[in-house]
Amino acid sequence: MDGNVRLNPYLSGNFAPVVSEDDFSLTVRGEIPAGLRGALFRIGPNPQFEPRDPAGHHWFGGDGMVHGFYVEDGKVNYRNRYVRTPKWALEHAHGRALFGSMGDPRSTDPLAAGHDGGVANTNILWHAGKLMALEEAHPPFEMEPRTLASKGYVDAYKGRVTAHPKIDPVTGEMIWFAYGVGEAPLSAGMSYGVTAADGTVVRRDDFQAPFSSMVHDFMTTENHVLFPILPLTGSLQRAMSGLPAFAWEPEKGSHVGVMRRDGDVSSIRWFNAPACYVFHPLNSWEEGEVISCDVMRYDTAPLFPRADGSPGDKAAARLVRWTFDLGAASNAIKEEVIDDIDGEFPRVDPRVETRRHRHGWYAADPTGSKTVRLNAIAHLDLQTGARQVFQLDGGDATSEPVFVPRSADAPEGDGWITAVVYRAAEDRSDLLVFEAQDVAKGPVAVAEMPRRVPFGFHGAWVNL
Repeated sequence: MDGNVRLNPYLSGNFAPVVSEDDFSLTVRGEIPAGLRGALFRIGPNPQFEPRDPAGHHWFGGDGMVHGFYVEDGKVNYRNRYVRTPKWALEHAHGRALFGSMGDPRSTDPLAAGHDGGVANTNILWHAGKLMALEEAHPPFEMEPRTLASKGYVDAYKGRVTAHPKIDPVTGEMIWFAYGVGEAPLSAGMSYGVTAADGTVVRRDDFQAPFSSMVHDFMTTENHVLFPILPLTGSLQRAMSGLPAFAWEPEKGSHVGVMRRDGDVSSIRWFNAPACYVFHPLNSWEEGEVISCDVMRYDTAPLFPRADGSPGDKAAARLVRWTFDLGAASNAIKEEVIDDIDGEFPRVDPRVETRRHRHGWYAADPTGSKTVRLNAIAHLDLQTGARQVFQLDGGDATSEPVFVPRSADAPEGDGWITAVVYRAAEDRSDLLVFEAQDVAKGPVAVAEMPRRVPFGFHGAWVNL
């Protein structure tokens, strides 16, 4: 990529793409726990070619690349492959970028007209024997878990699906939604869907949100789903006039729709709160008629401009608890702050998702710098209130921490945390393994990469 990309921070440093597809055996320092066996998959945006508008390129718009760390018998092997979406294949055939960033029609080549522009770059998920790469405007895209060969869209979903489905650990169901559903781009249409434990899509119902919003994630409990419609709004009219397609409009306020998982979409009840934004919840649960959701809350949407095109404010998230009282007449959301350091990418033990949890982990920034770069890993015991933090040094930054249970029947939180860390001084990355409830002690094992893994979004552990 030429020197013009240096104008855009999302194309430089560890945001810059790594275009090679490699297979490495990694050197391990320390000792990989004997019971840790499987694969950590990471995914993120990684443009195949220099973007058509380097200065206007958005981090979220790059081609998806999956990074696999395969752990077996104390050894770690690494493999990375592009998600060969129809967009990737079309551009690969022409040898250059054809689509504008995030589908921007103003910078899209006519050769791309009418072609699928999905990037499959946001989340990686294992369900019903399928490893699926996900983003917000297309169906899940299946990858072969060991070779990372691309297998194609999972057609059963018949349309776009969120990057953040929830898997019920008791029923095995995958609960999901979609936004921007309908013929018109950037519409307020949404879908609610359910996939059975065997991978059969058994439900997809459409409804209208209060307004078009970037609904990155949602909340699910044992019996309910919650759809956050927050004022990071979408507007085709605004985009066609040269202003941002997605922008911060706080005057619209925050709305969260609540419905029973087995209910009709016409029964959604809308609760309200002041303007804020949430990319990721930690977990949600219910007790009687009270639903509690622990979420990473921003005062203003980060990474996006205001509706007039002016830059948005720098912002960071902190963990808060939202409470919804289904038995009360009021539709107000109660909010309680439960942690006082900045963080993102919160995770729980997947065996307690949709049920009440005790332990949570997240990437943190104790310095309060309000940047995307997160330089610590935190563990929070919500029963005792105790917090542990492992602080990285020298400009190093961590990915989302991913929990791995010690065994299928181990107590909640008994296991390991895996995270990919960027070593800034050496311009490369490592895989770190921690005892999950003793992260402050530092990693028990480090698998050293010969090069870097670009900053990405989410990861999943799979017991292959």
